[in-house]
Amino acid sequence: MNGIALAHLLRLSSPALPVGGFSYSQGLEWAVEANDVRDEQSCGDWIGALLATTMTRLELPLLVRLHRAWSATDLAPACEWNNQFRASRETAELRAETLQMGSALRLALAASGEFDTAQAARLDAIDSITFPAAFAFAAEAWEISPEDCALGYAWSWSEGQVTAAMKLVPLGQGAGQRILARLTPEMAQAVETAMVLEDDDLSNFAPLYAIASSRHETQYTRLFRS
Repeated sequence: MNGIALAHLLRLSSPALPVGGFSYSQGLEWAVEANDVRDEQSCGDWIGALLATTMTRLELPLLVRLHRAWSATDLAPACEWNNQFRASRETAELRAETLQMGSALRLALAASGEFDTAQAARLDAIDSITFPAAFAFAAEAWEISPEDCALGYAWSWSEGQVTAAMKLVPLGQGAGQRILARLTPEMAQAVETAMVLEDDDLSNFAPLYAIASSRHETQYTRLFRS
């Protein structure tokens, strides 16, 4: 990857990206409330399990497909994969999260002034855009490869989960860094698997994840929006 593409990938993966990702825990808050996540080990196990299931087998493969779809002249594949990801969100909170973050990223990209009229029109043409669709659009436009795009996305998601856990469990910064160190080779493996999955192999089967998210909707006290 050239230096400019790398800098763009770092922008997309940064917690400073103005999309509101810091306000979501994706059910982790309920897992802490239920005592399923209570310390460094259980936190790493929870995040690692999600990385190996929904992230590896659905979110990252769809991100890769969206990246490739944006390079096509026809917008139909991008619309189809965007709709597929939106439909895969099993709870109201998860659906609201990806739509809010997708819309926020679209606005941020438009405000940056980096895209010409034709590119902006393509991005605006996607109704109810999800976060992976907007992320993939920027990555493709900035000549970031699908593999690097997926790795940056996996890192951003993992870091967000660890940051949420540090506030919720709570965990110290050292514990957070140890969890990320543990997850780093798993991220690389997740991307490697996601790059070769066939359409028929895609799956978001993670029942406890869906339960955690749905339970979070009625949790008595909350720090996070999901």
